[in-house]
Parts: sequence; structure tokens; C-alpha cells
Amino acid sequence: MQAAETPGRRHGLPFVIAASSAGTIVEWYDFYLYGVLAAFFSTQFFPSDDPTAALLASLATFGAGFAVRPFGAAVFGRIGDIAGRKPTFLLTILIMGTSTALVGLLPTYAQIGILAPIILVILRLAQGLALGGEYGGAAIYVAEHSPDAKRGATTSWIQTTATTGLLLALLVVGICRVVMPADTFNEWGWRIPFLLSFVLVILAVGIRQRVAETPIFAQLKAAGRTSRSPWRESFGDPRNRRLIILVLLGATAGQAVVWYQGQFQALYFLNTTLGVPFTDAYLIVGTAIVLALPFFVLFGRLSDRVGRKKVILGGCLVAAISYVPIYELIVRFAHPQGTLATTGASAGRFVAEDGVTRTVAQPELLPLIALVWIQVVFVALVYGPIAAFLVEVFPARIRYTSLSIPYHLGNGWFGGFLPLIAAALLAATGNLYAGLIYPIGIALLTVVIGGLFLRESRHVRIWDEVEGTEVEPEPVPAG
Repeated sequence: MQAAETPGRRHGLPFVIAASSAGTIVEWYDFYLYGVLAAFFSTQFFPSDDPTAALLASLATFGAGFAVRPFGAAVFGRIGDIAGRKPTFLLTILIMGTSTALVGLLPTYAQIGILAPIILVILRLAQGLALGGEYGGAAIYVAEHSPDAKRGATTSWIQTTATTGLLLALLVVGICRVVMPADTFNEWGWRIPFLLSFVLVILAVGIRQRVAETPIFAQLKAAGRTSRSPWRESFGDPRNRRLIILVLLGATAGQAVVWYQGQFQALYFLNTTLGVPFTDAYLIVGTAIVLALPFFVLFGRLSDRVGRKKVILGGCLVAAISYVPIYELIVRFAHPQGTLATTGASAGRFVAEDGVTRTVAQPELLPLIALVWIQVVFVALVYGPIAAFLVEVFPARIRYTSLSIPYHLGNGWFGGFLPLIAAALLAATGNLYAGLIYPIGIALLTVVIGGLFLRESRHVRIWDEVEGTEVEPEPVPAG
């Protein structure tokens, strides 16, 4: 049976991937700007009398955006399953871009007092809600345009966007901090990366408006088979509810901690804990990300051949085994100066002998780039195939809702709170490696549960759900 024509303009698969990826990169850029500047924000939007408390409050605000991601997934997932994939991820990018730009206009604690952190938390919550609807829409949009046999390869391009968004945030913030005097950046220069979101969102929305609805959703809608109550079908059905829990614990939770440990926490550990200058820390993490980006696509393609489950769980296992020796080597090659403070305002940081003055590490760049690169390769292993896996596990009529919930519970809660948990463990114990307990434990939990209870998904044919043939969109003729 020939697949029905999708309403609107149909573009080639490369354009579909590019349009979805462009918007998602902007959303991740917006979301991670705060994380890149979390330590800096502790001095801008929180009381400065206790630096450790201010830093933890800043990280908690960063985590607040992750806390609400599952709620955004529920809200926008329902819209996506009822109204369609395209209108939903147009709405989410507008919310994200507006929230981010408003952070760039927000007065500091010194200017408006307690209102500053309150408004910052509200804007951060809006970002989290928007991201809760963005990822599922972008991943599904590409997957529902892709041939079954190449879904791992095509959706892996979407999987590069989170890391690319982080890289873009590092690049923009790094340039601003390098070209501006420190006082200028502290006074108003930090606002530029946030205000840039206005421009990026306009470009992304313009691109996304040119794409049509996915062929699979269009056929479901034409046949009157879309869900009227995605929440009830997703959570009311015991089998689907059990599957959501298994996917969370057996796939996305481990994927999430590997992602955040290998990139965000590596940056935080280098800069904040060890005292590596921000220019060197950004260079180390940014270079490692650039060198590892091709592996997201490589492992996506590999999952088309050997299976999603083997690649994802293999990545969780090798990461869990490797973290302790990797971070021991990071400390060795970072050459932090002074001693690790275990009490007081500087707890969990290297300080000079007087116990107060922050000191600067003397890093060896090439070994540190290699050590972070290894971690980003682990990220590619777990993250490259995850979109294809999630799309294949859940049926099309409730895919947006069912997929988004375990993804954002895993990445929003298990992964998003990793920096805060690691910082709290370090401050509480004074053990430099105490923060590794959490990602190692969660990654191993995922290996066990995923290995025992999840089925391989790469042979699932999502086009059979609409009794149609695979449609790879053709380019629009010139003129």
C-alpha cells in the first residue's frame, strides 16, 4: 500500500535532518549556557557571604531546569501526539529562546535583591519545560522520515545536537571572556551569549517553518487513528507503564549520567575543583568534543548493524569501569596547586596554604584533552543510538508522550542533578573522587536492568504501524 502524501512541502531527508538539528542545537545552546556559567552566576544572582552555599544554590537552580523537564515532556508530548510533531517543536523553541534572552536582561542580586534568584528560577523552569517537549519532537520528526534500516544513522545526527549546543555555548562564552576585560564581562558582558539567543531562534524558526508534518503522523491523522488521550494510553496501560519504567532504569538513566559526567562534570571538575583556568578548561573540553563528534554518527550506524542495546549498555559499562582511573589521571596532569580544603567556604576546592586564596592549576593540555575525549566517546556510545531505540520501543500514536517521559526523567533527574550531587558529595566528604560514586552506580544499574529486561529494538519496522511503505522525502524541484 502506497504511503499517503504528507500535507505541505516535502524536502529531502538531509534537509529534514538539518532543519530538526538546527533548532535543537539552539535549544541546547540556550539550556546549557547557564551550566557553563553556573559558577559565575553564583556571584551574580545569589548572596556572596558564603561562596560554597552560593555555588550550591546556583547549581540547584541549574538543576531546577532539569527537574521540570518530565513535566514539559508530559505537556508537550500530549500536544505532539494530538496536534502533530511540527507545531509542537515550533512552540518549544519559541519558549526556550524567549526565556534565555530574558536571562540576559535580568537585573542581578545587587540590583534587585531576592527577586533576582526568584525570577532566574522561573526562567530556568520555563527553559526546562520547553526542552521537555523539544527533544522528543526532533528525534521523532527525523525517525518518522527515515527508512527502518537506517534509523540509527539518521537519528544519530540529532544526537550530536546536545553536545554541539554545549560546544557552541563554550565557544560564545569563551570568546566573550577572552576579548573583554574581566570587569567588563562581570558587569554586562555575560549577557551577550543570552541575548544572542534572539537571533538564533529567529533563524531556527524560519528553517523549521519550511518543513511539513511527518509522513507517519500524517497517515495516522488521515485515518483517524491518532490518540485522543495520550496520557491515559501511556500510563493507564500496565504494559506501557512498565515499559516506560524499564526504559528509564535500563537505558536513559545510565545514558544520562555518562553524558553529564563526560562533558559537563569534566568541565566543572577541571575549572572549579582543580582550579584550571577557564580558558584552558574550555579549550580542553571544546577540543575533546570536536574530536569526538563523528563518533555519535559512527555508533548510530553501528547500532543499525549490531543493535541499539549492545552499544548503549556497552558504553555504560566501559564508562563505569574507567571513570576512577581517568579522573586520577586528570588530577595528575592538571597539577592543581595547594591543598584540597575539606571544611569552610572553600570546601571541595584546591586552595593556597593560607586556606583562603584560590590557586591556579598548571595543566598539561594534550593529556587532558585525550582524557576528556575518551569520556566524550563514551557519551557517543550511549547517546548516538538512544533516539532510534526510544522511537522503536513505543507505538506511533503515543510515541511523543511515551518516549519523552523516560528520556527526560533520565536526563532531567538522573543526569541533570549530577553536578549538584557530585559537588555536595565532594564538599561533605572532602574526597576528590566521591562524586564519581553516583554516575558509576547509576551506569551499572542500567547495565543490569537493561541487560535483563529490555529487548533489542533495531528490527522494529515503525512503518508497519500505518500499513505503509517507507517514504524517504524527495527534494523539492527548483522553481
